[in-house]
Amino acid sequence: MSMALKQVFNKDRTFRPKRKFEPGTQRFELHKKAQASLNAGLDLKQAVQLPHGEDLNDWVAVHVVDFFNRINLIYGTISDSCTDQTCPVMSGGPKYEYRWQDEQKYKKPTALSAPKYMSLLMDWIEVQINNEQIFPTNVGTPFPKTFMQVAKKILSRLFRVFVHVYIHHFDCVSQMGAEAHVNTCYKHFYYFVTEFSLIDHKELEPLKEMTARMCH
Repeated sequence: MSMALKQVFNKDRTFRPKRKFEPGTQRFELHKKAQASLNAGLDLKQAVQLPHGEDLNDWVAVHVVDFFNRINLIYGTISDSCTDQTCPVMSGGPKYEYRWQDEQKYKKPTALSAPKYMSLLMDWIEVQINNEQIFPTNVGTPFPKTFMQVAKKILSRLFRVFVHVYIHHFDCVSQMGAEAHVNTCYKHFYYFVTEFSLIDHKELEPLKEMTARMCH
């Protein structure tokens, strides 16, 4: 990792506090297992596979939180160059525009600037992953029936961050020497969501050509 990149990552420029896994919990042990696989240099395709005897909901929950933290950080590194002026629309090139919708202020899909969209997105995800009713932290507390549906929505929206960063800000990523880091994070994310069919193939279209070169 370059010195410039280390300085950026050392600033820990996430929008929100990271969701931590409490030591001693099953989720913490799974998180350690996932990290150990990556640190051991295990092939990413293998690293995302569900460990024997583990619960799929737990495995997905751990990865959703981890990807949120890491993608948040990646966006934070380029956020100075992503402004209302440079990115008045949240898009992934001329063919793809993403509109924001939630249950509160934006009840209909609404066109927003990229930074506004990102801020609302990170706020929304943080609320979901810190909601004990959706992401229970106590061992033995069952996941709700809607958990996988929420996880898929979070991951689909996080994918849009990759789309925007790769298509509109990759020069900035390259200048910081962060290309290898972002590519590895993307490959890990892609292999995970495709291993468990967590994102609709239509959502993956904007980065289809790049993904074919990088992941196959």
